[in-house]
Amino acid sequence: MQLQINGQTQRVQAPAGKPLLWLLREDLALTGTKFGCGAAQCGACTVHVDGAATRCCVLPFEALKGKRITTIEALDQSRIGRALQAAWLAEQVPQCGYCQSGMLMAAAALLAEHAKPSDEDVKAAMSNLCRCGTYPRVKAAIARAAAALQDGSAA
Repeated sequence: MQLQINGQTQRVQAPAGKPLLWLLREDLALTGTKFGCGAAQCGACTVHVDGAATRCCVLPFEALKGKRITTIEALDQSRIGRALQAAWLAEQVPQCGYCQSGMLMAAAALLAEHAKPSDEDVKAAMSNLCRCGTYPRVKAAIARAAAALQDGSAA
């Protein structure tokens, strides 16, 4: 089967039902997407499927035929992704960093849909769990990235 991952066509062969997370990590060596809970609840495994933030730890890879999959490895290929990465650093968001790839992917999908997200938009989109509790920094980084994208200072 062929999948479109990070703008490249990947030929994959795996047992039916294998979750996309494990296909990415084990078969394609794309290890930026993390395993957290294994129940699509924590958000560590968030990728984009056709631009939508999607938790992939329980998503069978074969359900994605014909879809565009984007992982954290390709985040810097978009203006939104670069703005978020800069904002994440400026706001010193990560502590342990484990959940950050999922957080960034959820934030990128949010900013792609809402150029100026409200507090309610952020709250609804950012349901990822962070044991370090950096939620106020995440919110500040999203606001900083949105502002940079609006005023043209984002790369």
